Amino acid sequence: MTFNTLEGAAKFYKDYAKAAGFSTRVRSTNKKENIIMNQLITCSREEKWKSKISPTEKTNPSVGLNCPARIYIHTLKDVGAWIISKVVLHHSHPCCPTQAEMLKQHRELSMSVRHTIQNNEEAGIRPSKTYQSFVVAAGGHRELNFIEKT
Repeated sequence: MTFNTLEGAAKFYKDYAKAAGFSTRVRSTNKKENIIMNQLITCSREEKWKSKISPTEKTNPSVGLNCPARIYIHTLKDVGAWIISKVVLHHSHPCCPTQAEMLKQHRELSMSVRHTIQNNEEAGIRPSKTYQSFVVAAGGHRELNFIEKT
């Protein structure tokens, strides 16, 4: 696939990630003379998780995820286009498309929600009460596409 911009290619993979039920992050970017030449975007669970608690003290030790899912995007110098040259779609963990909007990368507040939050802050209404009003208006916690910030 070819894209006009690096941002277009990254947005394409982010949209795919949301549909598939995972989130992404930029692992590395290579530049030449301060111009981006290529970029590696991986699943956000790509790194091996390291616990601060020793395995002997844990009641439920977990293994690092090392998720291999990634794309490699690079520029075609002569054309000025961006292409996805390498793709790995396999994940080492389960993905949940129905809960993808709860992943930090995919959470969004609509303009009306932002406006309501701002008005309630100016009126002195506590954030917990504001959140509860959104829950009631939406018909439950599961219907919201954002979570309460603690």
